[in-house]
Amino acid sequence: MSLQPMPCELGALASHLTSRGVDLVRVLWSDLHGIARGKEVHVTELARLAGAGLSFCQALMVTGLAGNPADLPESSGRGWPDAHARIAPDTLALPGYAPGTAFLLADLLDPSDGNAPLHLDPRGILRRQVERLAAAGLHAVAAPELEFYLLAPDPAAAGGWRPYSTHETAGYVVGAAYDPDLLLSHLIRECHALGLGIRGGNQEFSGGQFEINHTHGPALGAADRAFLFKYAIKEIAAGRGLRATFMGKPFSEAAGSGQHVHLSLVDSEGVNLLADPTDDDGISPLARSFLAGVLHHAPALTAVLNPTVNAYTRLVSPDSLVPTAADWGHDNRTAYVRIPPERGSGTRIEVRGADAAANTHLVVAALLAAGLDGIERDLMAPPPVSSSSARPSAPLPTTLRDALSALEADRTLSEALGSRFTQVFIALKREELARFERTVTDWEFREYARML
Repeated sequence: MSLQPMPCELGALASHLTSRGVDLVRVLWSDLHGIARGKEVHVTELARLAGAGLSFCQALMVTGLAGNPADLPESSGRGWPDAHARIAPDTLALPGYAPGTAFLLADLLDPSDGNAPLHLDPRGILRRQVERLAAAGLHAVAAPELEFYLLAPDPAAAGGWRPYSTHETAGYVVGAAYDPDLLLSHLIRECHALGLGIRGGNQEFSGGQFEINHTHGPALGAADRAFLFKYAIKEIAAGRGLRATFMGKPFSEAAGSGQHVHLSLVDSEGVNLLADPTDDDGISPLARSFLAGVLHHAPALTAVLNPTVNAYTRLVSPDSLVPTAADWGHDNRTAYVRIPPERGSGTRIEVRGADAAANTHLVVAALLAAGLDGIERDLMAPPPVSSSSARPSAPLPTTLRDALSALEADRTLSEALGSRFTQVFIALKREELARFERTVTDWEFREYARML
């Protein structure tokens, strides 16, 4: 992530940062929801943190979005044990918007198991899939596209927030007419300065909604950059009195926010293995098997790609450019997997099923695990679809409950991600679902209170 080679030894890194005027370091890692957790330490502490790194309460990794840890062995069941966050020196990022501060990501370790990788570490889960592919001579390349809303405070609005801009544009517009404070320009500059591989962005379909695209790169690094991107966007917005949300559907009548993930496989020389110039469609048998694996596991993948109750308010119609079935098509934005028109070194698949709120490390890990299973079993993809009306009989789960059940039933994907991780993830999300089902919504009150 760094724009220049960095010292690998933390003491040398501390000296380097001090010479750059940095005195504070934020050590960050992802929880299961994709939220950035961490500690801020003085730069002089870095050398002391070599090895196991920072300690923190492992219950953090089994805590729901309401802030309540689940009653599991990772929390109260084993006396609230520690986990360790070991700093990864090659993830250094220097935020221009926070002078004197550096960001470093961490890998999570389990001190009760000789500091083995923690089974609940999203970054570690992705690394394991990358290593499985590498053992087969395949190197995963990824590039995410993330949509989000910027919100402005408004006491009269539901929840106290409204879209920062109210212009409905149908997307692909830039400039002050639709972004009065030119926030997009500011965000692109800041994220580029952070070294996040930003390619460009635009206002999306609805007012206050934006999309910023990332360049492709090795899968772990691409997910790291997406993780820091979300963190930075939220921080920069908060510094201006705004709120950034990657929630999939923050407003009933506005467009939802997706997370499209572009994936390809290359060999050790960087040659794209999804391309085949002798094929009528320009894609290789390997690409078709990888694609078939993703489609085969699509029901179970839905729980990881759409991990909130809110996510399923997006999955309503293929005409909304959100996939509702496990299908694929050539340059077809209504399909679950789109094959963009570029060929040769640009050959890739684009998985369009993920919600913007989903944890990018877990999304990429699950997609790679599914694709690798397709390769290992030499699966065959069904014929492509050519329009939103020509759907196969393979609908995706339409509720979080059904998606979690599909993940639980998919032993291959569960074991690839880690059986214990899958158990904890499902337990955490079922508790979230139970809280929702006990809650009276605004819609229910408006619909029933006056007349019934």
